[in-house]
Amino acid sequence: MNANASSPPDNLPTYRVLTGPDDAKFCMRVSEAVALGYKLYGPPSVTYNNEKVIVAQAVIWPSIEASISKI
Repeated sequence: MNANASSPPDNLPTYRVLTGPDDAKFCMRVSEAVALGYKLYGPPSVTYNNEKVIVAQAVIWPSIEASISKI
């Protein structure tokens, strides 16, 4: 849980896109990523698949934030 580390724990990637139905489980996954030290990257994307609302949220590890902002 050290956001000052140069890389995320458990060999997780520095950039992730979390997706899933818009429910409590999805919100917990995003909350867990933030608690690990990830930062939200951009707004969430939302779509409807004729059954349920699907959400996507990108998260980045702080050590790559400067390199992403140059893109």
